[in-house]
Amino acid sequence: MMWHKPFFFSFLSFSWQMRRKAKAIILLCLPTRLLTTKYGLGRSFIPPAVLGYFSDDFSSTITCCPLQLELHRVSTSKFSWIYDISLKMGILSQLLIIHLLCAAMVFCQYEDYDFEDEYDEPDHQHPYYFNPNTQPEGPPFPFPVECAKECFCPPAFPLSMYCDHRKLKTIPNIPNHVQQLYLQNNDIEAVPAGPFTNATFLREINLNHNKIKFHMIDSGVFAKLLNLVQLHLQYNELEEFPFPLPSSLERLLLGSNKISQLSANALEELPNITMLDLCNNSLDDSVLKGKPFSNLKNLMQLNLCNNRFQIMPPDLPSSLMHLSLENNSISYIPENYFSRLPKIIALRMSHNNLQNIPCNTFNLPNLLELNLGHNKLKQVFYIPRSLQHLYIQDNDIEVINVTLMCPHIEPMNINQLTYIRVDQNKLTVPLSTYAFFCFPHIRTIYYGEQKVNKSTQLRTAVFRRFLTPEEFEEAEANHETPDHETEEDHEAEDNYFHPYF
Repeated sequence: MMWHKPFFFSFLSFSWQMRRKAKAIILLCLPTRLLTTKYGLGRSFIPPAVLGYFSDDFSSTITCCPLQLELHRVSTSKFSWIYDISLKMGILSQLLIIHLLCAAMVFCQYEDYDFEDEYDEPDHQHPYYFNPNTQPEGPPFPFPVECAKECFCPPAFPLSMYCDHRKLKTIPNIPNHVQQLYLQNNDIEAVPAGPFTNATFLREINLNHNKIKFHMIDSGVFAKLLNLVQLHLQYNELEEFPFPLPSSLERLLLGSNKISQLSANALEELPNITMLDLCNNSLDDSVLKGKPFSNLKNLMQLNLCNNRFQIMPPDLPSSLMHLSLENNSISYIPENYFSRLPKIIALRMSHNNLQNIPCNTFNLPNLLELNLGHNKLKQVFYIPRSLQHLYIQDNDIEVINVTLMCPHIEPMNINQLTYIRVDQNKLTVPLSTYAFFCFPHIRTIYYGEQKVNKSTQLRTAVFRRFLTPEEFEEAEANHETPDHETEEDHEAEDNYFHPYF
């Protein structure tokens, strides 16, 4: 709200102890807008301040345009004076007097009130200082939390029980309320049913890095846990696939065991499984005869790396998005193998025996990463427009035919390739300039060292595009010029998608 410049209006206050003189002081401050709007005064009504001294024998009139105040001495006594104040403005005079009195009362209250009294801190309170290391206390649990004496149950996570890294040889009894059980890095050899009798709410069990064997797992011990979602049994001594398992299971990790058998019905009761890890086992083509993965309709990630497969696993579910087949002995990919897997995002088949790949094998609309390094390929193949990272290092490629990789250019549907790794091949010339028209987003081509004489080595080990001046200066300052990059620097690129979510 906007206020006009305040004006002073007169209000008489007389001191009883002053007999000779009376002092009239103008103290009140009112906004002009209030008077002009409420009492109909003109906008130019800004009376001056009135300050007068009156003796005991005078009778005068003080003019304060447009108001006139007539002060008449009525009577005089030894102890008091009485002045009759008459305002010649009718009803306006009465309203002004009321406002004068009210404003004087408010002004007095404001002067006498101490605003600091209400905000003074009591003596018994101490200032609060924030401590970033303070751990927040968890919400109160509705019932007393039980915990095995061999384990630790943090108050902030009352549904978890930590029994890891304690050299345990047996599984302790699990309280009813526990949902996450961590038993990794122990010396556990058996999984009896007794400790899990009351653990009906378990959702996750981690038994990695133990000494568990298949015949030491009580039959049905996991199948009775109807709420179980994750089961970790990596780095144990399992010879067979542990079953039966609950149908609620979504993530099953069995990597780094000794599993060599996979019965046909082992996976039939797992309709909700989304991630299955069987890497670093002893599986071969015999386990694929029963098509064990065909009924896993919700499977999104399948890890079969470091096994003994020689053929591609048949009838994989169409829901699959991540497929890992590194370090096997696969030598051939059927031409229409991936036509049933349109959702594939990452495909890893490095360290196999692949020699010839049909041109349109990888015509996948969603493929982002393709790793075919460390094989025996002699020529390149068609690259889908969605692909971003391509790894074909350590093969027997002598010439990269860009026309095979990109048969035609579509301005409205350009290729998304940004990185190519072609080191440890037999290249003698770099990629043709046509590659930059076909792959306009490409940033890095890593040539590295080739499997030819040093006299025919490529001059440029690494080709980079779109380096900003700031990036170039930073590389120069750190002595990280492209020619100084090594193969180890690019090994990290192979892990663009981690094999485990």
